[in-house]
Amino acid sequence: MSYILLENTNLIYEIKKQKTIKDLFLKDKDIKENKIHAIKDMNLELKDGDRLGIIGPNGAGKSTFLKMIAGIYPHDNGKLEVSGKIACLFELATGFEMEATGWENIKLRGLMLGETPKNMDSKMQEIANFSELGEYLNIPVKYYSSGMFMRLAFSISTAIEPDILLLDEVVAAGDAKFLKKANDRMQELIGKVNILIFVTHSMDQLKQFCNKCIWIEKGQIKMYGSPEEVSKKYLE
Repeated sequence: MSYILLENTNLIYEIKKQKTIKDLFLKDKDIKENKIHAIKDMNLELKDGDRLGIIGPNGAGKSTFLKMIAGIYPHDNGKLEVSGKIACLFELATGFEMEATGWENIKLRGLMLGETPKNMDSKMQEIANFSELGEYLNIPVKYYSSGMFMRLAFSISTAIEPDILLLDEVVAAGDAKFLKKANDRMQELIGKVNILIFVTHSMDQLKQFCNKCIWIEKGQIKMYGSPEEVSKKYLE
């Protein structure tokens, strides 16, 4: 059983101002530290079968929320419990070794996403076939175009079988033919996972993929309910 539980959860960024040459000459010791309260007293519970859409303006804390759930950003206080294997479909390029070949990165990235070496060995060829990169998998990824790189990253990330899927917008990767195949694979993956958290600006995709919705504003949940009722209020 998978679940996500937040109780009065907070995440605070501390931004320290770097000393400039001017500060050193003037011996200004009063270097200010700015704190940004990115997630404020958030309460939320998700369980198997939940498909949560997240909407809100830019800078509201939507992507920060995903990264907190993924463990990229640690929360500061309150409770945050996550049970289940997580796959993140955002910042796909994170964790790639630019000097390594495509084949080597398939194995490395899969292990970083939580797969065992044995499972990755069995998935290697399927990932390669889906990416359609062929002989390019034998060269270092630093020579890839941006489209080739995104194809490989997407192919690896969607081959993992997670309990919880964190998705920041539907991923666009490659040409029209590959994009159609990628969208089909995305919908298949969404149907298999226990819990989906989906950040989107598309109200159509929100209603297509989700059965619950939260509207985040300034790091807080402004409204929680069905995708239809929350999106209606948000657009108003």
